[in-house]
Amino acid sequence: MSIFEWSFVAAVLTSATPILFAALAGALCAQAGVFNIALEGQMLWGAFAAVVGSYYTGNAWAGVLIAVLSTAIYSVILAVGAARWKADPIIIAIGTNLLSLGLTGFLLRVLFDTSGSFAPQGLAGIGTMPFLAGIPVIGDVFAGQSVLVPLAFVLIVAAGLWLRLTPGGLRLRGVGEHPDAAATLGIGVARYQTWVTILGGGLCGLAGAQLSLGNVTLFTENMTAGRGWIAVAAVILVANKAFWLPVACLGFGAAEALGFRLQGIGAPQQLTDAAPYAITLVVLVIMRIVVTRRRTNTLVPKETLA
Repeated sequence: MSIFEWSFVAAVLTSATPILFAALAGALCAQAGVFNIALEGQMLWGAFAAVVGSYYTGNAWAGVLIAVLSTAIYSVILAVGAARWKADPIIIAIGTNLLSLGLTGFLLRVLFDTSGSFAPQGLAGIGTMPFLAGIPVIGDVFAGQSVLVPLAFVLIVAAGLWLRLTPGGLRLRGVGEHPDAAATLGIGVARYQTWVTILGGGLCGLAGAQLSLGNVTLFTENMTAGRGWIAVAAVILVANKAFWLPVACLGFGAAEALGFRLQGIGAPQQLTDAAPYAITLVVLVIMRIVVTRRRTNTLVPKETLA
């Protein structure tokens, strides 16, 4: 079986979609001046809430809605702490990440009397799009995907256009780049930061729902496994630009999908599991070198280097 085929492209999209949602949340927060590294914990909470909602209601979309709303509420901790009380967002984010890890494991035992993983029979997952199966190429890539996969790309385009072309988007960018100047113009800096952080929580809820009800149909403790941190890295790589997020996230998704394929031909699991994170580090180093060289070329006239 060839590694590179249309099913591989579909696997890349499946792996990249949760990271895309979380990275979009991080980019919007960064545009508002809040450096959000709580994406890992928020995505984990969203994955757990989606499974709980789907299990008790018997409806996957009810689980998605519960994941979005509950994760948005969960993000109020960061929103109020960083935007209203001016606390360090890094410290708050680390605390919420650790809280999510412990709280989901605790609630897994309390609600379902189990540990490790929860995959009951009949758990409703997000449906696929089989009506696309008859379309060449598109059917091969998207027919087996959940609706949240194309939604991620639609939201990224919409967010990019909103930031560039609308008064609200321009105000948000102003809040992040020059908060004091924005405040003198009557813009509520804390209000913008609070609501954008809460919106980011909702997007992380979508990321978690896709992970636990779209990619698979189960919840395992710490199932995000660093995907939130990869989303943070993607935001840094593209300098908070929403339009460029798919480039970074698809690269990481390709690394994960390739790892699964390599496992199928006998590659060590430890090597394939580490591939996405190794690629993240390599790309970060390369980008740092590129940025440093650009700054050097900008600041130092060429004549002085002759």
